[in-house]
Amino acid sequence: MDDPEDVIELDPGDCLDLHTFAPRDAAAVTEAWLEECVRRGYREVRLIHGKGIGELRRQVRVVLERHPDVASFRTGDEGRGGWGATIIVLGRRG
Repeated sequence: MDDPEDVIELDPGDCLDLHTFAPRDAAAVTEAWLEECVRRGYREVRLIHGKGIGELRRQVRVVLERHPDVASFRTGDEGRGGWGATIIVLGRRG
């Protein structure tokens, strides 16, 4: 068993690129990343899902629509990934 003092905590950052994960894991990865971003106090984050045929974007947006800490989300502007990315504003929906 690892000594807790040997564990290195990594900051997930305010941007997640889902290209490095299997599509079947996209929803779970998105959920876990959002939870960590909320815990760390991020207010706005970016998720890159790619343009493709839109299936990954649909999966991600289902998670975002249901997540209680997602105040809003929108397609990225051209400087932040265009329709291959989603910008997420974190905070309670009001």
